[in-house]
Amino acid sequence: MRHVTVAATQMACGTDKTANIATAERLIRLAAGQGANIVLIQELFETPYFCQDQIHAHFQLAVPLEQNAAVARFAELARELGVVLPVSVFERAGQSFFNTVVIIDADGKNLGFYRKSHIPDGPGYTEKFYFSPGDTGFRVWDTAFGRIGVGICWDQWFPESARAMALMGAELLFYPTAIGSEPQDPALDSRDHWQRAMQGHAACNVMPLIASNRIGTEPGAHGTALTFYGSAFIADATGAKIAEAGRTEEAVLTASFDLDAIAQMRASWGVFRDRRPELYAPLITLDGRHGRTS
Repeated sequence: MRHVTVAATQMACGTDKTANIATAERLIRLAAGQGANIVLIQELFETPYFCQDQIHAHFQLAVPLEQNAAVARFAELARELGVVLPVSVFERAGQSFFNTVVIIDADGKNLGFYRKSHIPDGPGYTEKFYFSPGDTGFRVWDTAFGRIGVGICWDQWFPESARAMALMGAELLFYPTAIGSEPQDPALDSRDHWQRAMQGHAACNVMPLIASNRIGTEPGAHGTALTFYGSAFIADATGAKIAEAGRTEEAVLTASFDLDAIAQMRASWGVFRDRRPELYAPLITLDGRHGRTS
């Protein structure tokens, strides 16, 4: 049996980067104290969610990965606590900027990084102004506690992302997130839709999924604001939520899984045995016409 304990967290983010990193560290230590082996902190936790507005000065928040203070600090922390840490950062690479997750193994080793593939653009979430589409492709990593796949926020709405990571051998799926209210429609609440989309990824790929989100209300530059709805959760290999945080409170959630038992279940269920890749050609086009005969 290969048992692993995972943790999802959620926190509010202020304008003091050092304080945000300290809060994340405190939550990681709490999770490790509860037995967690892999701890997920939310998307872009070093700062407020700056993508609400298109402000050129915010590009100064990005630094090369080797210069990022959170990556360096959490490499030390991972080594100290013996935990795996996916670390979400704003990356500058030459003249380009990416929304990136760095994977730190339990010995503090940097295993590599993933750059967010799907970049949203809408009221309050104007990420295309800041981020280039990721060029790494989907990735998985062999960590001290299993083979993991990590997507970032908007990636979680695309079943192709989860399926690609599963096909590459992921045993656990992680999604750091920043999502909340919709400025154009105050009545719109996507929380349940957001959770169900990811629960479907867990169910269809027969593997647990861990999602972390932020909390709190963050003001924009022009009198607007986003209220993030938290609700971080952990789903089991059938897609059922087995741990869930509230909308407003800081939280650390944990759950334990037997990866060998889940692998047996996944093989027995047949969803990978019965795939028909030769029929999926429309998926590699934008309009779905590829492979049609008429």
